[in-house]
Amino acid sequence: MLTLFHHPMSSASRYIRLLLSEYGVATQLIVEYEWQKRYKFRTVNLAGTIPVLLEGKTPICGASVICEYLDETRGAYKTQSYFFPPNPLGRAEVRRLCEWFLIKLENEIIRHLVRERIYKQEMPKSQGGGAPDSSILRTALSNIQPHMQYLNWLAANRDWLGGSSLSYADFAASATVSILDYMGEIEWTSYPMAHDWYARLKSRPSFRSILADRIRVMAPIAHYADLDF
Repeated sequence: MLTLFHHPMSSASRYIRLLLSEYGVATQLIVEYEWQKRYKFRTVNLAGTIPVLLEGKTPICGASVICEYLDETRGAYKTQSYFFPPNPLGRAEVRRLCEWFLIKLENEIIRHLVRERIYKQEMPKSQGGGAPDSSILRTALSNIQPHMQYLNWLAANRDWLGGSSLSYADFAASATVSILDYMGEIEWTSYPMAHDWYARLKSRPSFRSILADRIRVMAPIAHYADLDF
């Protein structure tokens, strides 16, 4: 059985969990708090970052690396699930969008909201815990609208985000957006095409464990697990 070091409010971790579920791979999940800087975890991944997938005793670190590994070992050749387009330009577009959501959106919004609203409530003061920084929150929240407008445009102009078929881009985007939705930070009526796209993703069996996520310091918005939100 594979082992995944993750955190429920890590978009990269959610992305990998979705892929593992899509491929039907039994996985042991271990919650890891990056801010704790555990020595034993750093022996697995010196960078101290999540997600980390263990195949036996071998660590595979980082969402994009794990994705490529799963695609090669559990993907199309094993399950007939083609989440990369057949042509190089199509694959390049999917990879671009994965980077957009897992890196750009993450760095501009998610990591700040999660740290200020969640991690700081779990961390001791000696490690930076305490009240959220309102200026950081304002900046992060102001970045939501342009990202959601872009997502809405993609959903309005393509069958799926990366093109004509479901791809890794959809899983990367939905993993990230699901955290914003958990926090109640998306006004879905303003983004109807993104709403319809996300509803399709939420309805997939692979999303069930994501929708079941709960964290002690913050309850999700009421419609979070509702497929007809």
